[in-house]
Amino acid sequence: MDLHGIDLNLLVAFDALIAERSVTRAGTRIGRTQPAMSAALSRLRALLQDELFVRGPNGLQPTPRALDLAQPISHALAEIQRTLEFTQAFDPSTSTASLSIGLSDHPTFRFLPRLVAMLRETAPGITLEVRNFTDRDDAVAMLDAGEVDMTIGVPPTPAGRILSAPLFDERFVCILRKDHPAASQDLSLETFLSLSHLLVSPENDRFGVVDAALAKQGLKRRLALTLPHLYAAPALAASSDMIATILEGVIEASGQAEHLCVKKPPIQLDPVSFTLSWHRRNDTHPAQRWFRDCITGMFTQGPARKSD
Repeated sequence: MDLHGIDLNLLVAFDALIAERSVTRAGTRIGRTQPAMSAALSRLRALLQDELFVRGPNGLQPTPRALDLAQPISHALAEIQRTLEFTQAFDPSTSTASLSIGLSDHPTFRFLPRLVAMLRETAPGITLEVRNFTDRDDAVAMLDAGEVDMTIGVPPTPAGRILSAPLFDERFVCILRKDHPAASQDLSLETFLSLSHLLVSPENDRFGVVDAALAKQGLKRRLALTLPHLYAAPALAASSDMIATILEGVIEASGQAEHLCVKKPPIQLDPVSFTLSWHRRNDTHPAQRWFRDCITGMFTQGPARKSD
């Protein structure tokens, strides 16, 4: 028997005939005329090479072959129906969906614990997979490849297929150990340049945003240490004479706040924006749409906003 190209409507008709044992009533059940149901029964008989239903004193009687098929076909149709309903509605409290998200280091430390707590409370059956990335355009590659459903990090290079919603901005601050000689006064540019600096560079670049800002003024700082791990910087600053210029939110999340003195940088540094990004092909997926709204709600108290 060749089932390639089988008409799903035939299985719907079969399920109705099993339930009603009447061509007329089965047609009424699924919204078809009596001739259409008779034609469907004829096609089913030819396809399955069995009479399937024979006339009896109380209506149509299923053959043994029809009875064998009744439960598997009913189960298959129910699964298809549930799948189609899933595309229209999503109930997080009962969902067992798997979701994946790519995070750079700072969003991981800053809000992942809150996100996990929210999921455990509102969607305990959902499985969350977290993957790390460092370069902003790695996020686009991961979304293109379907490796993650969404990412959070600094805005990637614009691409029409990638949608995004702003989450939060983070300003830069300078940190020194609490008893550092420079901790007791305002941080002047002269003092700033006289200190040994710690540079955090996930891409292992020895030229960061501070260096770019200084270069515009023809200035240069002295780098004592370059490392790729953002959240190692507070502990290193707290136990040395080095100064580090980092995102403000890192301090509290690092657990080193009581050991540090926080200063305003003596140069103008633009805040860093963090966005939620996802691929256009996933835009209407109900579980992902719900998850995106949960994430943006943590920062903006509103639904995910799209931009090209």
